[in-house]
Amino acid sequence: MITRDVTLNVDDLNIVGRLFLPAEAPREPYPGICICHGIPSGKPHEPTDGGYPALAERFCRLGYAVFIFNFRGTGNSGGNLDLPGWKRDLQAAVDYFSDQPELDRTKLTLLGFSAGAAVAICVASADTRVSSVIACACPAQIKFDDPLPVIEHFRSIGAIRDKGFPASVEDWGTALSGASSPLNFVNRIAPRPLLLVHGSQDETVPLSQAYELYEQAGEPRQLVVIDGAGHRLRRNDLAINIVLDWLKFQS
Repeated sequence: MITRDVTLNVDDLNIVGRLFLPAEAPREPYPGICICHGIPSGKPHEPTDGGYPALAERFCRLGYAVFIFNFRGTGNSGGNLDLPGWKRDLQAAVDYFSDQPELDRTKLTLLGFSAGAAVAICVASADTRVSSVIACACPAQIKFDDPLPVIEHFRSIGAIRDKGFPASVEDWGTALSGASSPLNFVNRIAPRPLLLVHGSQDETVPLSQAYELYEQAGEPRQLVVIDGAGHRLRRNDLAINIVLDWLKFQS
């Protein structure tokens, strides 16, 4: 396969990504998948975990153009974790990805995990270049009763890096919940297809939230509950196979 390292400028921040393309020259443009990661659970993953690049390679080997990137405050991207800012990062990613000549612009799927799924729904609701959305372990609403401990946690794992950020804890929490809760946006995905995938034993986002999203969404929609699965569906082979089967059905 062919890979290209990409740096996007968003709000004067470097947002670092990588484009994956099948090695052979396409007879026609490739369907595209833009993958949106979730909020880091801690410091970097164990060495044996290939992370999102390994997932991108898996999709690419099956004939998809794939774009992955680090939202602000994560990986090698600049800035501090801020979900309204994540929406702008993803919008820039869609702008870049949709402009690539190798991409079939009629088949651009956003595949998100956890908070990345929430942001994917929010962005897709207003951007019809996105042809379908897959939301794995997606919260229906993002809100914190007290944002301060959350900010301190993000600071401890390196996702909030600047001492003066945020300028207002209250405003940060209000903006996060108001601008990034997919329950407010999911009904705008239709008539484009939506797939929700959730683990029955999700320890972070209760399964009830998946049903909330499903009830609010328009057709076509599908909810798949994986019995016994937890929150980290990116590492769940059954979840990824469900995603791949659904994508084939959309082609």
